[in-house]
Parts: sequence; C-alpha cells; structure tokens
Amino acid sequence: MTTSPVQVEALILAAHNAYESTRDVSPHVRRTWLTGVADALDANSDELVGLGQRETHLAEARLRNELKRTVFQLRLLGSEVVRGEHLDATIDHADPSWGMGPRPDIRRFSVPLGVVGVFGASNFPFAFSVMGGDSASALAAGCAVVHKIHEGHRELALRTGELVREALERAGAPAGLFSTIVGRQAAELLVDHPLVKAIGFTGSTAGGRALFDRVSQRAAPIPFYGELGSINPVFVTERAWSARRGEILEGYAASFTLGMGQFCTKPGLLFAPVDHDDEVAGILQREIASKPLTPLLSPRLREGFDEALKQVRTARGVDVLVAGDESESPRPTVLLTSAEQVLRSPEILEQEMFGPATLVVQYKPGTDLIELARVLEGQLTATVQAEPDEDLTELLKVLRERSGRLLWNAWPTGVTVSYAQHHGGPYPATTASTTSVGTAAIARFMRPVAYDSFPPSQLPEPLQDHNPWRIRRRVDGTWESPVTDGETE
Repeated sequence: MTTSPVQVEALILAAHNAYESTRDVSPHVRRTWLTGVADALDANSDELVGLGQRETHLAEARLRNELKRTVFQLRLLGSEVVRGEHLDATIDHADPSWGMGPRPDIRRFSVPLGVVGVFGASNFPFAFSVMGGDSASALAAGCAVVHKIHEGHRELALRTGELVREALERAGAPAGLFSTIVGRQAAELLVDHPLVKAIGFTGSTAGGRALFDRVSQRAAPIPFYGELGSINPVFVTERAWSARRGEILEGYAASFTLGMGQFCTKPGLLFAPVDHDDEVAGILQREIASKPLTPLLSPRLREGFDEALKQVRTARGVDVLVAGDESESPRPTVLLTSAEQVLRSPEILEQEMFGPATLVVQYKPGTDLIELARVLEGQLTATVQAEPDEDLTELLKVLRERSGRLLWNAWPTGVTVSYAQHHGGPYPATTASTTSVGTAAIARFMRPVAYDSFPPSQLPEPLQDHNPWRIRRRVDGTWESPVTDGETE
C-alpha cells in the first residue's frame, strides 16, 4: 500500500506542527528522545534483524553490526546535543573600543531548518535507512523527519518506523515528529512541498540527480544533501608494490568484495604498476574464492550492476583479468586496462559498478600518478598504498581536491561514526560539501541567526549570559570550557 496525496499532506503538516512545538526544547529533552529511539531499536534487535535477513540477503552478523552502529550513532548524537557545539553559540558583547569602531552586542547561534525529507538507501537497511545518519542527525538538529521508505526492505522499514514513532511518543515527543511514507508519488510530493526545508538522499547517481534537479526547480529551492556515486580509487606506488604486492592485493580483494561490493566506499579502481598479469590474477582468484557469495540486494540493483559491468567490460582497451559469472550469487569480476587508455578515454573511470566488480589500471614504471589522479571525478574516498618515507605531497593535494576522505595504507570500506569522520566529497560523490556520518552531520539541518542589540530578556536560552543550557560557547573570541555530562543535569 502506498501513501496517498491526502495522507502525505497530513503527515507533512503534522511534522511541521511538531517542529514548531519542539524547536526550542532543551538539549536534555532532545537527548532523551534520541536515546529512547536507540533503546527501542536495541530492545527489538532480534525481530528487526530477522526481517532484514528475509528481505535483503544480508547475513545476520552484518545486520546486527549495522544495527549496533545505528544505535551507537543515536546515543553519540544525543551526547553531542547536550554539549551544544552544533549550535555554534557565539557572543560578542558590546565593545566601544573595537578596532573598526564601536561594536554592538551581537550574538549568533544555529537553529533547525524545519521539516526534513529523507530517502533511505537500499544497501544499508539500518545505517542509511529509516533511522540512519540523515534521520538521526536531523532529529538531533531539532527538525522533524518524514522518511521515504525504500522498497528494497519495505517490511523492515515500516516496522522500524513504527518502533521509532512509539519510542518518541513514550519519551514525550509530539506526534508527527517522525513519520514514514511509501511510493514514488508520495516521494515527489515530499520533495515539492513548501513546508519541507531540506532533503537527505543516499542512492544512485541517476536517481539522486533527478531529485536534485527537482528540488532546484522549486519556487523556493532548498538544500539537497545527496550521496550519489563514487569509484573510490586506490593508488599504489612502485615501492609499495615491490615491497608488499601480495598483501595489497589481499586487502584490495577483501575490500571490494565486502558485502558483495554493495558499499558506497567500495574501492572500484586500483592504479598499480602491474608487471605480471598472471601472478596478479592468481592472487586475486585465490582471495576471491574464499569470500562468501550471496544474491545482490534487489533485482533492480542486480540489473543496474549487470548493465554497468557490461559497459566497462566492453569499453575499448579493457580486458578481463578475473572472470566472474552471471549466477544468482555472482562471482566477482576483475577488469584490467592501462594508464594510457585511461588518459585517452577518462570516461572509463566514470561508471560505478555497484556490486562485485572492480577495475585495475596498469601503469608503467615512471608514470606520473598525479596526471592520472587529475582525470578523476569527485569521490567519497581516495586511498594511497605507499611506504612511510615516500613524499607524495603533490599527489595527495590533487586527491584532496577530488575526495572527502583520504586513506594511507588502509581500506575505505570501514566508515566509523565519530567526531572527525567525514563521509562526503565533490560531485558526483555528493551534492554538498557536508558529511552524512559523524557528529558534524547535524550542521546540515541548521542555519545561523544573529541577534543584534537585543535586551537580555528577549534572548533565546543559548545566547543568555548565564548560559542556562550550559553548552559550550565562544564569548568575546574565547571558547568557554565545555560542561561535562555529569554537570549538565
């Protein structure tokens, strides 16, 4: 059953009313809502994991770990909300001797945007779905959320949404603060609705670009935080290849096959000074043979993978290094091309093969890796496999311009939730310069407001001199010491 236009209208209006009634609640109250949701998901983990197994072909261990991550993220964001750093509260007291002339009393903090529409991803039914990073960070920011259910795990998503609503109600949040919708028409109405103030999306480049264009055509455009696609290149230096070729190939095989290659951070490109194709093929075949095989997440995703693999495999100058197959649970494919071919036809690097396939780019000794890096589009990650004393400053500068996370002698498929994490990158990796993972994700759904020359009685709590919320603030250019969690009650 899909959500009707009348129902969509009612849900968005309820979300707006819930936002208006809660946008100024204290950080402690907001934290109880987030932790209440975390507790509910944790308490119902067996049921949710069981639903996920039936709908997604994902293993129990993978689903449990993903749910654990989701619960951890909610609690971490709750702690962050209490600290108040996401509010960026800044106070400049009046200063008659200010260097450019008398300064008025001016104070600024960030406020929530309003109703946020969130589109869940197919490949992470917990971490990037109903209560994934977009929904969790929007709620932490003080927004209301209307989540569009992904059909790839519909039953799981609906049940998760039900648990979230019940948890919020028990914690004292108003009805409508979180809701779900189903169907394409409902999704279009969500994107177009004037009360919706931002959209979060994780999915395909084509789908995300279509929504981005639709958002841009609104009478009043709104932020669109879309994660669209990434090839996640890996550059191996000649010295690293000579010193630990087998280790690098083992790590690469493990990373690009993880989850049947259905991770947005899957390394889809390996630039390496391959000199013996047979040796490389042998190592990769051995490593791939040890990896578990499962069907891809959905028939639609499988169709997209098959088409993308065909396009790259049949491109000029591309050969098959390790042949996969077309079975229900396909064996991984490794393709091979040359650096010269990539420089002649850089479009080879623009096709994401979302699934168990990857492309090795063979370069000759003495090749300028910087030249190869410059032909890349925007990426979520870029990895360098090198020796500790190598100076790759210029290569890293180029990769920094094209990716949101740089890795040194590591693999990109691990994305922890933390304070410093950044999950985003230049287009087409994402449509904005923000992150969808970690505590910094909250800032996407807020905007700054300054209060100039206001009397103390009219100031909002975060900007009052006695700091009733006891949050961390910058006062007259100096950061106040943060209040510890044990002192905030």
